[in-house]
Amino acid sequence: MKDSKLKIQLECPLPEVDFEMITLGHGSGGLLTNRLLDSGVFDLLNNEYLDKRHDGSVLNLSGPVAFTTDSFVISPIFFPGGDIGELSVNGTVNDLVMCGARPEFISLSFIIEEGLLFSDFWRILISIKYACQVAGIKVVTGDTKVVERGKGDKIFINTTGIGTLHQHARIDIKNIVEGDKIIVSDQIATHGISIMSVREGLEFETTIESDTRSLHMPVLSMLDHFGDSIHLLRDPTRGGVATVLNEIARDTALGVEIQESCIPVDDQVNAACEMLGLDPLYVANEGVFVAVVNPSAADEVLNHLRRDPACREASVIGEITKAHPRQVVINSRIGGKRVVNMLVGEQLPRIC
Repeated sequence: MKDSKLKIQLECPLPEVDFEMITLGHGSGGLLTNRLLDSGVFDLLNNEYLDKRHDGSVLNLSGPVAFTTDSFVISPIFFPGGDIGELSVNGTVNDLVMCGARPEFISLSFIIEEGLLFSDFWRILISIKYACQVAGIKVVTGDTKVVERGKGDKIFINTTGIGTLHQHARIDIKNIVEGDKIIVSDQIATHGISIMSVREGLEFETTIESDTRSLHMPVLSMLDHFGDSIHLLRDPTRGGVATVLNEIARDTALGVEIQESCIPVDDQVNAACEMLGLDPLYVANEGVFVAVVNPSAADEVLNHLRRDPACREASVIGEITKAHPRQVVINSRIGGKRVVNMLVGEQLPRIC
């Protein structure tokens, strides 16, 4: 996949412009704004909707649709394994996919701090184009604003996503019952630790890269084969897996029981968490989902997921129980039990 991104970079070199950095004038809506958009956004992300350059787009949709919105304020904007551009598309796509929808359209709104290098903005646009191509989603409308130096942090991105519901999707927390199995699609906590590895004051040597990626392929394939057996899908971003599990326990009034030995965590990530005093269950993810599935289909679902490169470390980590209602309990490796509470504050701000 990353070869495709390199190909885009080679095919779309930094355009020649008469400015090195973005100024307040580029957000005026006038000539400078048009130069900024013409030199980058419209040509790079062109499609039949965006090419009309209207304030909005008219879309043809059939059947039930999923609709989501998100904002991305990550710091730093470039990190091991990705950047804010790729993250903004992947995050929006995954929110749609967790509804059981096939992503189709996305809006992009940039809030740029005066002084952002145009070369950095171009790099972000390249990542957006790459992520859109991978997910098969089209940018159909957007907006660009520029704020004074010191009033932002390089760039913030706001998105809206629309997708059509998969015909076999029956995603609803009301479908969860006692005995349902809980599957995590891959190793957890890699995104959060990759960000921490380059944060000022927290830097440490590691080869960990963010897991940011679109999850539409494994999820839609899973729905193709096991539709009614998939009761709930969630992506454990801020607050991590622990928060998702606590939300499930709270909203179903049932209990959740998980096995520490079954939770997939990379050795480097685990070591970094121990060094920083963090629990991987609370660390943010960007390329992982949690699925609650019918127990009779759990093994087949697991084997199916593991055939996808994005889900090779998929694991059944626990189940839904009537014991300890509204609580998440973990069975430790040494035989003890403890309650996993919802994250109270923010372990590390600006993580996605």
